[in-house]
Amino acid sequence: MDIRATLLIYAGAAAAEIAGCFAFWAWLRLGKSAFWLVPGMISLVVFAWLLTLVEASAAGRAYAAYGGVYITSSLIWLWTIEGIRPDRWDLIGVVTCLIGAAVILFGPRMPV
Repeated sequence: MDIRATLLIYAGAAAAEIAGCFAFWAWLRLGKSAFWLVPGMISLVVFAWLLTLVEASAAGRAYAAYGGVYITSSLIWLWTIEGIRPDRWDLIGVVTCLIGAAVILFGPRMPV
């Protein structure tokens, strides 16, 4: 699997996770109908399934690398959906996380 496919899978997983979690937020914090939970749960199932498609030597490694993508996606959500522009500290944090995610996922591995 090439890096583009991995990034697309992670982007899809992030969108699904954030949408699913937001459905619960909307229900519990914004007073929306409990019917919001149905698409929210479906979205969270899609999120979990997508992570299984990532080529990684261990699940924990795939999840750890995904963390950087999730943080980036969360700040995109903050800006585009909530209308709050990320500040320089948000951006520094995102870059730091993405570098860490790349090291975890693409770093050379010794055979076990």
